[in-house]
Amino acid sequence: MTEEAKKRAADWKDLLRLAEGSGLVVERVRIPERNLTVEGEFLLPELARLSLEDQVFIVAFVRSHGSIKEMEQTFGVSYPTIKSRLNRISSQLEFVETNPSPSRTEILDRLRSGEIEAEEAIRALEALK
Repeated sequence: MTEEAKKRAADWKDLLRLAEGSGLVVERVRIPERNLTVEGEFLLPELARLSLEDQVFIVAFVRSHGSIKEMEQTFGVSYPTIKSRLNRISSQLEFVETNPSPSRTEILDRLRSGEIEAEEAIRALEALK
């Protein structure tokens, strides 16, 4: 990690400690490589809204490739403790469906517009049941 990256990481840790679990709103974003600054109100991504301790935990979990056994060794705690913490963290995160099932109306609209054939519409409608 470069010195600049270490400084940014330290700044982020200080900011999270300063917020003491309160929400943060970013009002200015700068992309130096493109000489671009945007002002407005931007919510932080969900992972950035976790506490510093939970962020460290998630990084360790990803680095261990999801191995709970390795997490037990890293943190010196038991399987139930790791599972409990994962459950607590996951309850704070909203799952975003990237490929949601179409609704009945959407399927029928696609059939009417000729985008799909009757057989495909029937299969899609049956899958909703």
